Amino acid sequence: MQRMPMNNYEKTHSQFEWQLPDHFNFGGDVVDYWARTPEKTALIWTNQHGQEQIYSFADIKRLTNQFANVLASHGIKKGDRVLVVLPRLPHWQIAMVGCNKLGAIPIPCVTMLTEKDIRYRREHSGAIAAITTAEHAAKFGDHFKVRISVGEAEGWLDFDQAVAAAAEDFSPVPLRMTDPAILFYTSGSTGMPKGVLHSSAALFSWRGSAWYWLSLDQDDLMWCTADTGWSKAGTSILYGPWSCGSAVLFHDGPFDPESRLALLERYQVSVFCASATELRRLLLEDTTNRDLNRLRLTVSAGEAVNPDIVHAWRDRTGAQLLDGYGQTETLMTVLNYPSMPVRPGSMGRPLPGVEAAILGEQDRLLPPGKTGRLAIKTPNPQIMLGYYKDEERSASSYVEANGERWFITGDNAHMDEDGYIYYEGRGDDVINSAGYRIGPVEVENALLEHPAIHECAVAASPDPDRGEVVKAFIILSPGYQASDELAREIQTFVKALTAPYKYPRKIAFVEDLPKTATGKIQRRLLKQAEFA
Repeated sequence: MQRMPMNNYEKTHSQFEWQLPDHFNFGGDVVDYWARTPEKTALIWTNQHGQEQIYSFADIKRLTNQFANVLASHGIKKGDRVLVVLPRLPHWQIAMVGCNKLGAIPIPCVTMLTEKDIRYRREHSGAIAAITTAEHAAKFGDHFKVRISVGEAEGWLDFDQAVAAAAEDFSPVPLRMTDPAILFYTSGSTGMPKGVLHSSAALFSWRGSAWYWLSLDQDDLMWCTADTGWSKAGTSILYGPWSCGSAVLFHDGPFDPESRLALLERYQVSVFCASATELRRLLLEDTTNRDLNRLRLTVSAGEAVNPDIVHAWRDRTGAQLLDGYGQTETLMTVLNYPSMPVRPGSMGRPLPGVEAAILGEQDRLLPPGKTGRLAIKTPNPQIMLGYYKDEERSASSYVEANGERWFITGDNAHMDEDGYIYYEGRGDDVINSAGYRIGPVEVENALLEHPAIHECAVAASPDPDRGEVVKAFIILSPGYQASDELAREIQTFVKALTAPYKYPRKIAFVEDLPKTATGKIQRRLLKQAEFA
């Protein structure tokens, strides 16, 4: 499959076709392919203590072959589920790709999981193998057929010793495009986390966002700060960059703004991916004497990037900042692109290979400017195989509209006449105030333009006259103090930036905001507290 140039969005999008091979094994068809150039760098790992390790694709091929042999020697085979609960260590890539080569299904998880969380995932997925660090081993119990630990843990195989003793040759297992390849767990608005199962076709297709959003090539060094348990790590740390032959920076350490900037400078990162919250923190630092000339592109997803941040980031670093939209079920689907004009507040246009629409009542396609449910046309290789062990939920995620089948994302949005899509929040985040439907993101973007506001969230609050009103929960920037006077100033400020009926009639100054493990603000929890 050849990469089309993105000099003209309309032409590229209209002419793009997914050309899927009959079989695809990421380990064999990507990692082993690039390993034919022995000196080509795949991974640069560092930690907060200044340690550094550099791996070529040839190193990764050898180590993942050995890890696949370790699993196979202990009875793990194609289709078996494997919990991978590792921090930002090179062992993560080795374990993930080793599973891919064997045809086992890795389940990447954040290390913050509790014993209860791990038990649920084990029981729900039927995982028979676990990979973690000695620090976290006690949370797993003895319920797994195979247990592999980075560091010494009683009753566990030592990761490094086992790999070192294993054979270096391994033939990747042929995988059909419909074969399950990876399983993520993602929290919903109700109930236990959902298992999102993706196929080999998904691992193949995630190169699309690396091509057109990240615009990666063989000469790039990509750094994405996402946690290893997030699906974003798949598209921007592992499967996306390596599909393009790009090297990856992988840093293990707590968030520290000065350290982040120092690493960008030291390693001359060319493409950087971070959350909007991180970027706002970085902009508080002095970048005057930093050499960030090689940084040509920064991207963000998971939470809206305020237009002021976009402009400030470019002014301070010289790098373009592009927002994007995706979800665990589809990964990146609506994006801004380096060669396409960016419209403030928009999350962009559909990725080549993706067709999106806005659906209203009776599943009708809505015209430009109307808010409704964001949907992705099927078939599309990026869309999940389904929710694991939940056929009813999987089936309910699709509707028929205009004679075609569409996947419902669960998010609300509107599209302008040129096809730019604007996020309006989760379906249950929309505020209905006196008959007006108000998307929280637009109000949040207006709030964030006020210098006193460092971070904020908007949710519905009960009102005897209007049913619901807009309430803003605000974290103040350094140097500002909460007061009634400041609250009134902020309300007046927002009225001048957006329709007056959308301004926050209530304001609360807070120290933090409820977020998911992936950093997304949980407006639902704020709303629940208001209506409790």
